[in-house]
Amino acid sequence: MAFSALLRPALLAAARSPRMERTVTRIPVTRSLVDRFVAGETEDQAIAATTSILDSGRYISIDHLGEDTTDSAQADATVSHYLALLSDLAALSQKTASTSPASVRNVEVSLKLSALGQFLPRDGHKVALENAHKICTAAEEAGAWVTVDAEDHTTTDSTLSIVRELRKDFPSLGTVLQAYLKRTEADCRDLSGPGSRIRLCKGAYKEPASVAFQGKEAVDEAYLRCLRILMNGQGYPMVASHDPAMIEAALQQAKAKGRTADEFEIQMLYGIRDAEQLRLIGEDKHLRVYLPYGEQWYGYFMRRLAERPANLTFFLRSLMSHN
Repeated sequence: MAFSALLRPALLAAARSPRMERTVTRIPVTRSLVDRFVAGETEDQAIAATTSILDSGRYISIDHLGEDTTDSAQADATVSHYLALLSDLAALSQKTASTSPASVRNVEVSLKLSALGQFLPRDGHKVALENAHKICTAAEEAGAWVTVDAEDHTTTDSTLSIVRELRKDFPSLGTVLQAYLKRTEADCRDLSGPGSRIRLCKGAYKEPASVAFQGKEAVDEAYLRCLRILMNGQGYPMVASHDPAMIEAALQQAKAKGRTADEFEIQMLYGIRDAEQLRLIGEDKHLRVYLPYGEQWYGYFMRRLAERPANLTFFLRSLMSHN
């Protein structure tokens, strides 16, 4: 078994370990590495990075980092961050709207429902729904899209239920499906109707074999099956991958189904494969950058290390060079 395959489960477990968080965040070199994947801790820093990305012809999806909130005040603070962000994004959205087709919004925010109170001991589902509704309302006023992120499999039923409720008032609302979950093919069929926006990713959490495919080959095959369902559907597929094979498959499937460049998009993470992002833009493909910011960067950072051996190697080399 490859070294990276052995480390990935450990890194994903560490992503939710308070003890490991204290250790990693105290290492001086960590901050400089985090800057590669996270666009700062404040709205101003996020807006500055967003402006640069939009100027390059790419679209943006901004995530205020945070998850697993069990405190209502923290959930309220997350809502406030999004409302402030969307107030700033309104001007950017209007300024750059003419560069994107009428059917596509070049500015989007991504939400984790667990950061909005989904796990609160009483009425968590209701609180998260209400908080998400506030953000969606502000996004509509700002001319921005909203996509609800996926988290670990224990949240999927609640998350999709909230998504269905929100779509009654906000039909353009998108959501994320994770191809490694065995249920996802059925969810793709259920959610690929007219007007839907589905971001398909492979999955970034440590999941048991009872609910998720294990191993790269099995996950890749699941991704391709789910991608085919979405491309055959009536919605707007959002292909979230850095894997050249998956991107090429998406482009080929879109061509075979007669989809124009305005009827799907590729999505990549901030700080990863910038040259490839710009190459796709140069070929008139729609590409959206997922840009995270905020103080609660630890879990996100650890999952990025676990996803790609190159990220982990870069981190370890940097640690060694600073010892």
